[in-house]
This record gives sequence, structure tokens and C-alpha cells, in this order.
Amino acid sequence: MAEPQTPQPLLQARDLCVEFPLPRRRTLKAVNGVSFDVYPGETFGVIGESGSGKTTLGRALVSLIRPTGGQLLQDGVDPGTLSRAAMREHRRDFQIMFQDPNAALNPRVRIVDSVMEPLEVAGHRDARANREAALQAMARVGLPAAFADRYPHQLSGGQKQRVIIARALTLKPRLIVCDEVVAALDVSIRGEVLNLFADLQREFGLTYVFITHDLSVVSHISDRIAVMYLGCLMELGPAEALAERPLHPYTQALLSAEPVALPRSMRHERPIELRGEIPSPVDPPSGCPFRTRCPQATDTCAASRPAWQERRPGHWVACHHAQA
Repeated sequence: MAEPQTPQPLLQARDLCVEFPLPRRRTLKAVNGVSFDVYPGETFGVIGESGSGKTTLGRALVSLIRPTGGQLLQDGVDPGTLSRAAMREHRRDFQIMFQDPNAALNPRVRIVDSVMEPLEVAGHRDARANREAALQAMARVGLPAAFADRYPHQLSGGQKQRVIIARALTLKPRLIVCDEVVAALDVSIRGEVLNLFADLQREFGLTYVFITHDLSVVSHISDRIAVMYLGCLMELGPAEALAERPLHPYTQALLSAEPVALPRSMRHERPIELRGEIPSPVDPPSGCPFRTRCPQATDTCAASRPAWQERRPGHWVACHHAQA
């Protein structure tokens, strides 16, 4: 009996770098040599503190920012090699949703026109067909037709986020980068929107790259999670394994900082305190990027950058002292 074959990755990053030039010949290394694959139909979580480079990574994955080093393949295609016309056609399959729905919606444009906009940009000139497609997308995310002629200020935060989702669906993408898409929502609304993402994934076979700083959110919805710090990946593995047996001290610290609904006297472990601030990506530390805040750091951590190694099946880590 033939063994099942591993599916071809929908997204591949190899030593991907994104750098921004600064005055006085300095360089900001926002993404510094990350490597991973994203497979069709999965939810790939990316977590990290503010300033870790995860938003820049998300923009690069959908070609809003051009990588300055390494390789990015979208369904086996290097988007940097495509002509402008070919790129316009190709990028429909790779969309992004941003954190703030208020900033993503023009306050002077009706909801239905905002949802139709991607179709018009893509060259669809049939106004009636575009409106019908927009109304269908709105209905699918739980927005009735009565909302079509309203303006953003007439909608709640959760309703605005549903508009953003509907707008992304009009082009029938294969992969959507979700950049902190529930961070601005009330907790009562957040669960509804996350359930909607799950329903749409099952219905349309969507692939998500879900970027967030909230470990409880990403653990709940992701198949695999990548932990990012100062532009580098610290750890990557199955969501359950990473949550239960993290290998990297940074991941362990993030998990220990998660709120626990128990009295202090009943908690078995004390949170791991990370002292100091995340270093500047303009002048990152030598060796391991995390060493200046790591409670386990040694001279080896300062002397050399740890290799990206698979310590368990499908579980990768960059740490000199990680124990499998």
C-alpha cells in the first residue's frame, strides 16, 4: 500500500529577509532569515511581541513588501519574477486582512462599494455582477442586504470586521494573511469572528496565516505555530505540542505569562519574568537574538547564532540548550 504523499506547500519561505535602509548607512532588519512552509487548508499561526517583525513578514508573504533576501514561493512561483500583468492575476490568490477595520474602510464609501472594490481593481467591469457577488459575500459572513447601503460609522466593530472578511472573499483567494484581525474586538465578539473564520475555511478550503500577539487565540485556531522574536523564528511546531512542551525559553516565557483563572495559591508554577526590553532591530545582539533576556543564556549564546534544527518530528527550534 502506497504511503500518503505530503502535499505541496502553498507558501514557502527560505532564509527570507526584509530590511529597510536608514540614515547614516544603518539598516533595520525587520525579518532576518526565516524559513517555513504553509500547506493548503491549514491555519499557520505566527506569534510574537510588538516589534518582532510579524506584521512585516505578513506583508511580505502577500507581496506588499518585496523581500531583500532569501526566497519566497507562492504556489511554487516566485512573485518577484512575474510581469505586472501576471502579478495582478497571481496575487488574487494571496490576500491580507489588517488589524483595524476602521482604517481599512473608507468612511465616505458605502459598504457594498467597499466589498466590490477588489473586483473592480481586478478588472471586473460588470457592475451588476460585481454587486451581486458582493451581496453574496456579505450574506456568507452574516451581513444582510440591508447593510449594503450603510456607511462604516453605522456598523459595530464586529460588523466592520465581517465587511473586511467579505471583501477578501470576493476574489476567492487560496490563502489569507490575518494580521491581528480580532485584536480590536470585544471578547464577546471575538469568538464569533473566529468561528466564522473556521466555517469559511471548511467551506472554501482556505489557508490562513494568522498573526497575533495573543497566545490563547493562536493556540485555539492554529494547526502549527511559529514563534517570532526580533525578526527571527525561535520555534515552530504543532500547536498542541508547542503549547504543552515548548522547547525554547522564549516560548516557555510566553506560555507562563498567559492568565490562569485560578487563585494564586492554587497555581503550581510562577511566571517566567523576562527582564529588559526587546533589542533594536537596527543593532541586534550577536549570536542568539534572545540571549539578552534569556534566563538560560551562556557564553555560547553570545558567540554564535543557534542553528534551526528539528528536535522532534515537525518541531523546530533555534536554541543551543533546547532539550527534545
